[in-house]
Amino acid sequence: MSKKSSQIAVGGVFSALCLTLMFLTGVLPFLTYVVPMLAGAALVAVVVENGRKTAVLVYVAVSLLSLLIVADKQAVMLYIAFFGYYPILKQSLDKRKLLSYVVKFGLFNLTMVGGYYLLIYVLALPDLVSEMGDLGRWGSLLFLLTGNLLLLVFDWVLTKYTALYIRWFRPTFLRR
Repeated sequence: MSKKSSQIAVGGVFSALCLTLMFLTGVLPFLTYVVPMLAGAALVAVVVENGRKTAVLVYVAVSLLSLLIVADKQAVMLYIAFFGYYPILKQSLDKRKLLSYVVKFGLFNLTMVGGYYLLIYVLALPDLVSEMGDLGRWGSLLFLLTGNLLLLVFDWVLTKYTALYIRWFRPTFLRR
């Protein structure tokens, strides 16, 4: 198989995997925050095997298809706004230790606040509006702080997952 057809095949398989994961949020709504992270983490394999360009194409395809067919728009927003492209950028962001965390947290907070404003004020999702309204100012800040802690965990897990994929999965199953 040629390199180009291999890239297309891997991109298609991982697009289908990510889209299936995103679709699960409609079936199991309590996974609204976890599934976008899992779908994003799946892109680590695409980055390692085929590079960032293919991973970006998978991200765009999953984002567009998720907008059309996934019922849980909050999960779609989380994937599009941050968790879908973060694994693609992570390696570049990790090159500068201290500055990388400032950029990571700044990017996360900017995209999450922007994404929720978009969901609440542009798309006017009734359930989300009532949930966020019930939280109040301090509840919203606590929600964002919890998200920042979750970002730390997600970043750490992605680091370990990438190392596990490169050092164990590739040599064991892909013979590379």
